[in-house]
Amino acid sequence: MSILENTISPGSAAYHANRDGMLGLIDRMRALEERTRTASAAAKDRFHKRGQLLPRERVALVLDPGAPFIELSTLAGYMFDVPDASKSVPGGGVIGGIGFVSGIRCMVSASDSGIDAGALQPYGLDKTIRVQELALENKLPYVQLVESAGANLLRYRVEDFVRGGNIFRNLARLSAAGLPVVTVTHGSSTAGGAYQTGLSDYIVMVRGRTRAFLAGPPLLKAATGEIATEEELGGAEMHTQVSGLGDYLAEDDRDALRIAREIMAALEWERPGKPAREFKPPRYDQDELLGIMPMDHKRSVDMKQVIARIVDDSDFTEMAPNYGPATVCGHARVEGQAIGIITNNGPLDPAGANKATHFIQACCQTRTPILYLNNTTGYMVGRAYEEAGMIKHGSKMIQAVTSATVPQITIYCGASFGAGNYGMCGRGFHPRFCFSWPNAKTAVMGGEQAAETMAIVTEAAAARRGKPVEKDKLEAMKAQIIGVFDGQMDVFSTSARVLDDGVIDPRDTRAVLSEVLAICREGDARTPQLMQFSVARP
Repeated sequence: MSILENTISPGSAAYHANRDGMLGLIDRMRALEERTRTASAAAKDRFHKRGQLLPRERVALVLDPGAPFIELSTLAGYMFDVPDASKSVPGGGVIGGIGFVSGIRCMVSASDSGIDAGALQPYGLDKTIRVQELALENKLPYVQLVESAGANLLRYRVEDFVRGGNIFRNLARLSAAGLPVVTVTHGSSTAGGAYQTGLSDYIVMVRGRTRAFLAGPPLLKAATGEIATEEELGGAEMHTQVSGLGDYLAEDDRDALRIAREIMAALEWERPGKPAREFKPPRYDQDELLGIMPMDHKRSVDMKQVIARIVDDSDFTEMAPNYGPATVCGHARVEGQAIGIITNNGPLDPAGANKATHFIQACCQTRTPILYLNNTTGYMVGRAYEEAGMIKHGSKMIQAVTSATVPQITIYCGASFGAGNYGMCGRGFHPRFCFSWPNAKTAVMGGEQAAETMAIVTEAAAARRGKPVEKDKLEAMKAQIIGVFDGQMDVFSTSARVLDDGVIDPRDTRAVLSEVLAICREGDARTPQLMQFSVARP
C-alpha cells in the first residue's frame, strides 16, 4: 500500500480563501442551472392546463426513481442567447444525461419545451450531437422525449441547417449499431425535426398532442395551396392508424412515458448489477477538495492532495516519482475500479512527457482506463528544454494520448494551457468523458503572456520601420488582448461552448468518476456481434 499523506491545513488563510472562492463559483453555477429550471417551469400552468407534463417532470418519470443520473452540459449556450449575464438562460434548450430506464443504463435527451416551445437554443445543436456521440461510444440505448418547434427562423444560419444533419445521421448510426432508439413525441416534431421521430426504432405518440409533419399548415398552404389541419396532417391517431409512423398510441404524457418504460423493460439487454467489490473510502474528507485549488492558476498546487480525496483508501502507487516529478503518474482504484492517473504539479518537461508516454502505453497493455487531472500551464519552453527534446517528447506524449486503446477521462481541475491541453487529453483529443471544476481555465496561454507577446512583436515591427511606439496605443492593445483571453478561458465560457461535458462540484468528483468508469466498462464489454444488429422498421 502507498497511502498518500495529508499536507492540507484547513485552518490556514490560504485554504479558506481557496474554499470561499470555489464555493462562490459553485453558487454561481447552481444559480444559472436554477435559472434554466425556473424559466422552463414558468410554463407549468400552460402545460398542465392542456394536460401535459413539464419537460423535467417527463425526464423524472421516465427515469428509475433513486437511480444515479448524470446531467450533461447544463451551461451550454450561456451568454449566447442574450449577451446579458443576468438574463441569459443556459442549457441549449435540451435536457440531456445518463441514467437508468427500467434497469437499463441509457442516454436520455429531452426537448426543454417550456422555453421557446422547445426550439434549439444557441449551442443546443452541439449539445445534442455530443450526447449522441457519448451514447454511440459508450453503447447506450437512446431515449428521447421530443417536443420542439424546430429551428428559430428568426435566427436562421445556413451552417446550423447543414450541421444539423448530424443529429439525424447519429440517430441512424445508433440504430445501425444495435442501440435501440426509443422516442416519445409529446408535441410538435416538424420539418426536419420530423426525422427525429422517424429515425427511431420505437415511437410513442400522444393522442391530441403529437404533431409530426414535414410541412405544417402555414407552409403547406404557402407551398401548394392545400389546406389541412394539424391533426389531419400529422396527428397521433393518423400516424398510428394510417401512415404507420407511430407504433404506440398513448392517452397522455404519463401514459406515453409508461409505455416507453415498458418498451425498455421488454428489451433483451444487460442490466448492470452492483459489482461485488470491497473498497474503502478515501481517508480524507472530500469536502476539503474545496480548499485545495487556488483561484490564481499561477500558484502551485500539490495534485496528490486531490488524488488522496478521490481514490479508495487514499492509496496511490506512483510511478517513477523522482523522474520528471512535476508530472505525476500512478495507479489507484475508485470504488474498486482500477484506474491510471496522470496529473501535473507544474509544467510538462521532457522527462515528464516521456514518463507520461510510458505510463499511457502501460495502461493500454493492462486495459486500465486513464484519468487526466489537468493542472498545467503547458510544455516547458526555453533553449535548454528545446535542446533536451521538448518537441519530440511532447509529440510522443500527444501520439500516445491519440492512440490510446483504453477509455480516457479528463477533468479540468485548474489551468489547461497551450499544448499541455493536448498532451493532457483535452476536449480536442476526444476523451470518453470530459468535465470541469468551476475554477478551471482553458486557453492557448494566459492573457498577460499573450498581451506581452504581441507587445514585443509590435515593438520589434516598429523598430524595423524606424518609427517610435505609441505607448498609449500599446497599453490599450495589451488591455484588449487580456480582456479577450480572460473573457474566454473560464468554465462559464468554455462549458457554454460545449467544450466539456459539464461543470461538476469538486466534492462530486469521486461519485461522477465511479459512474463514468462503470459506463465505460459496461460499454466496452458489449460484444461486437451485438453491435452488428439493428432494428428494422416496416
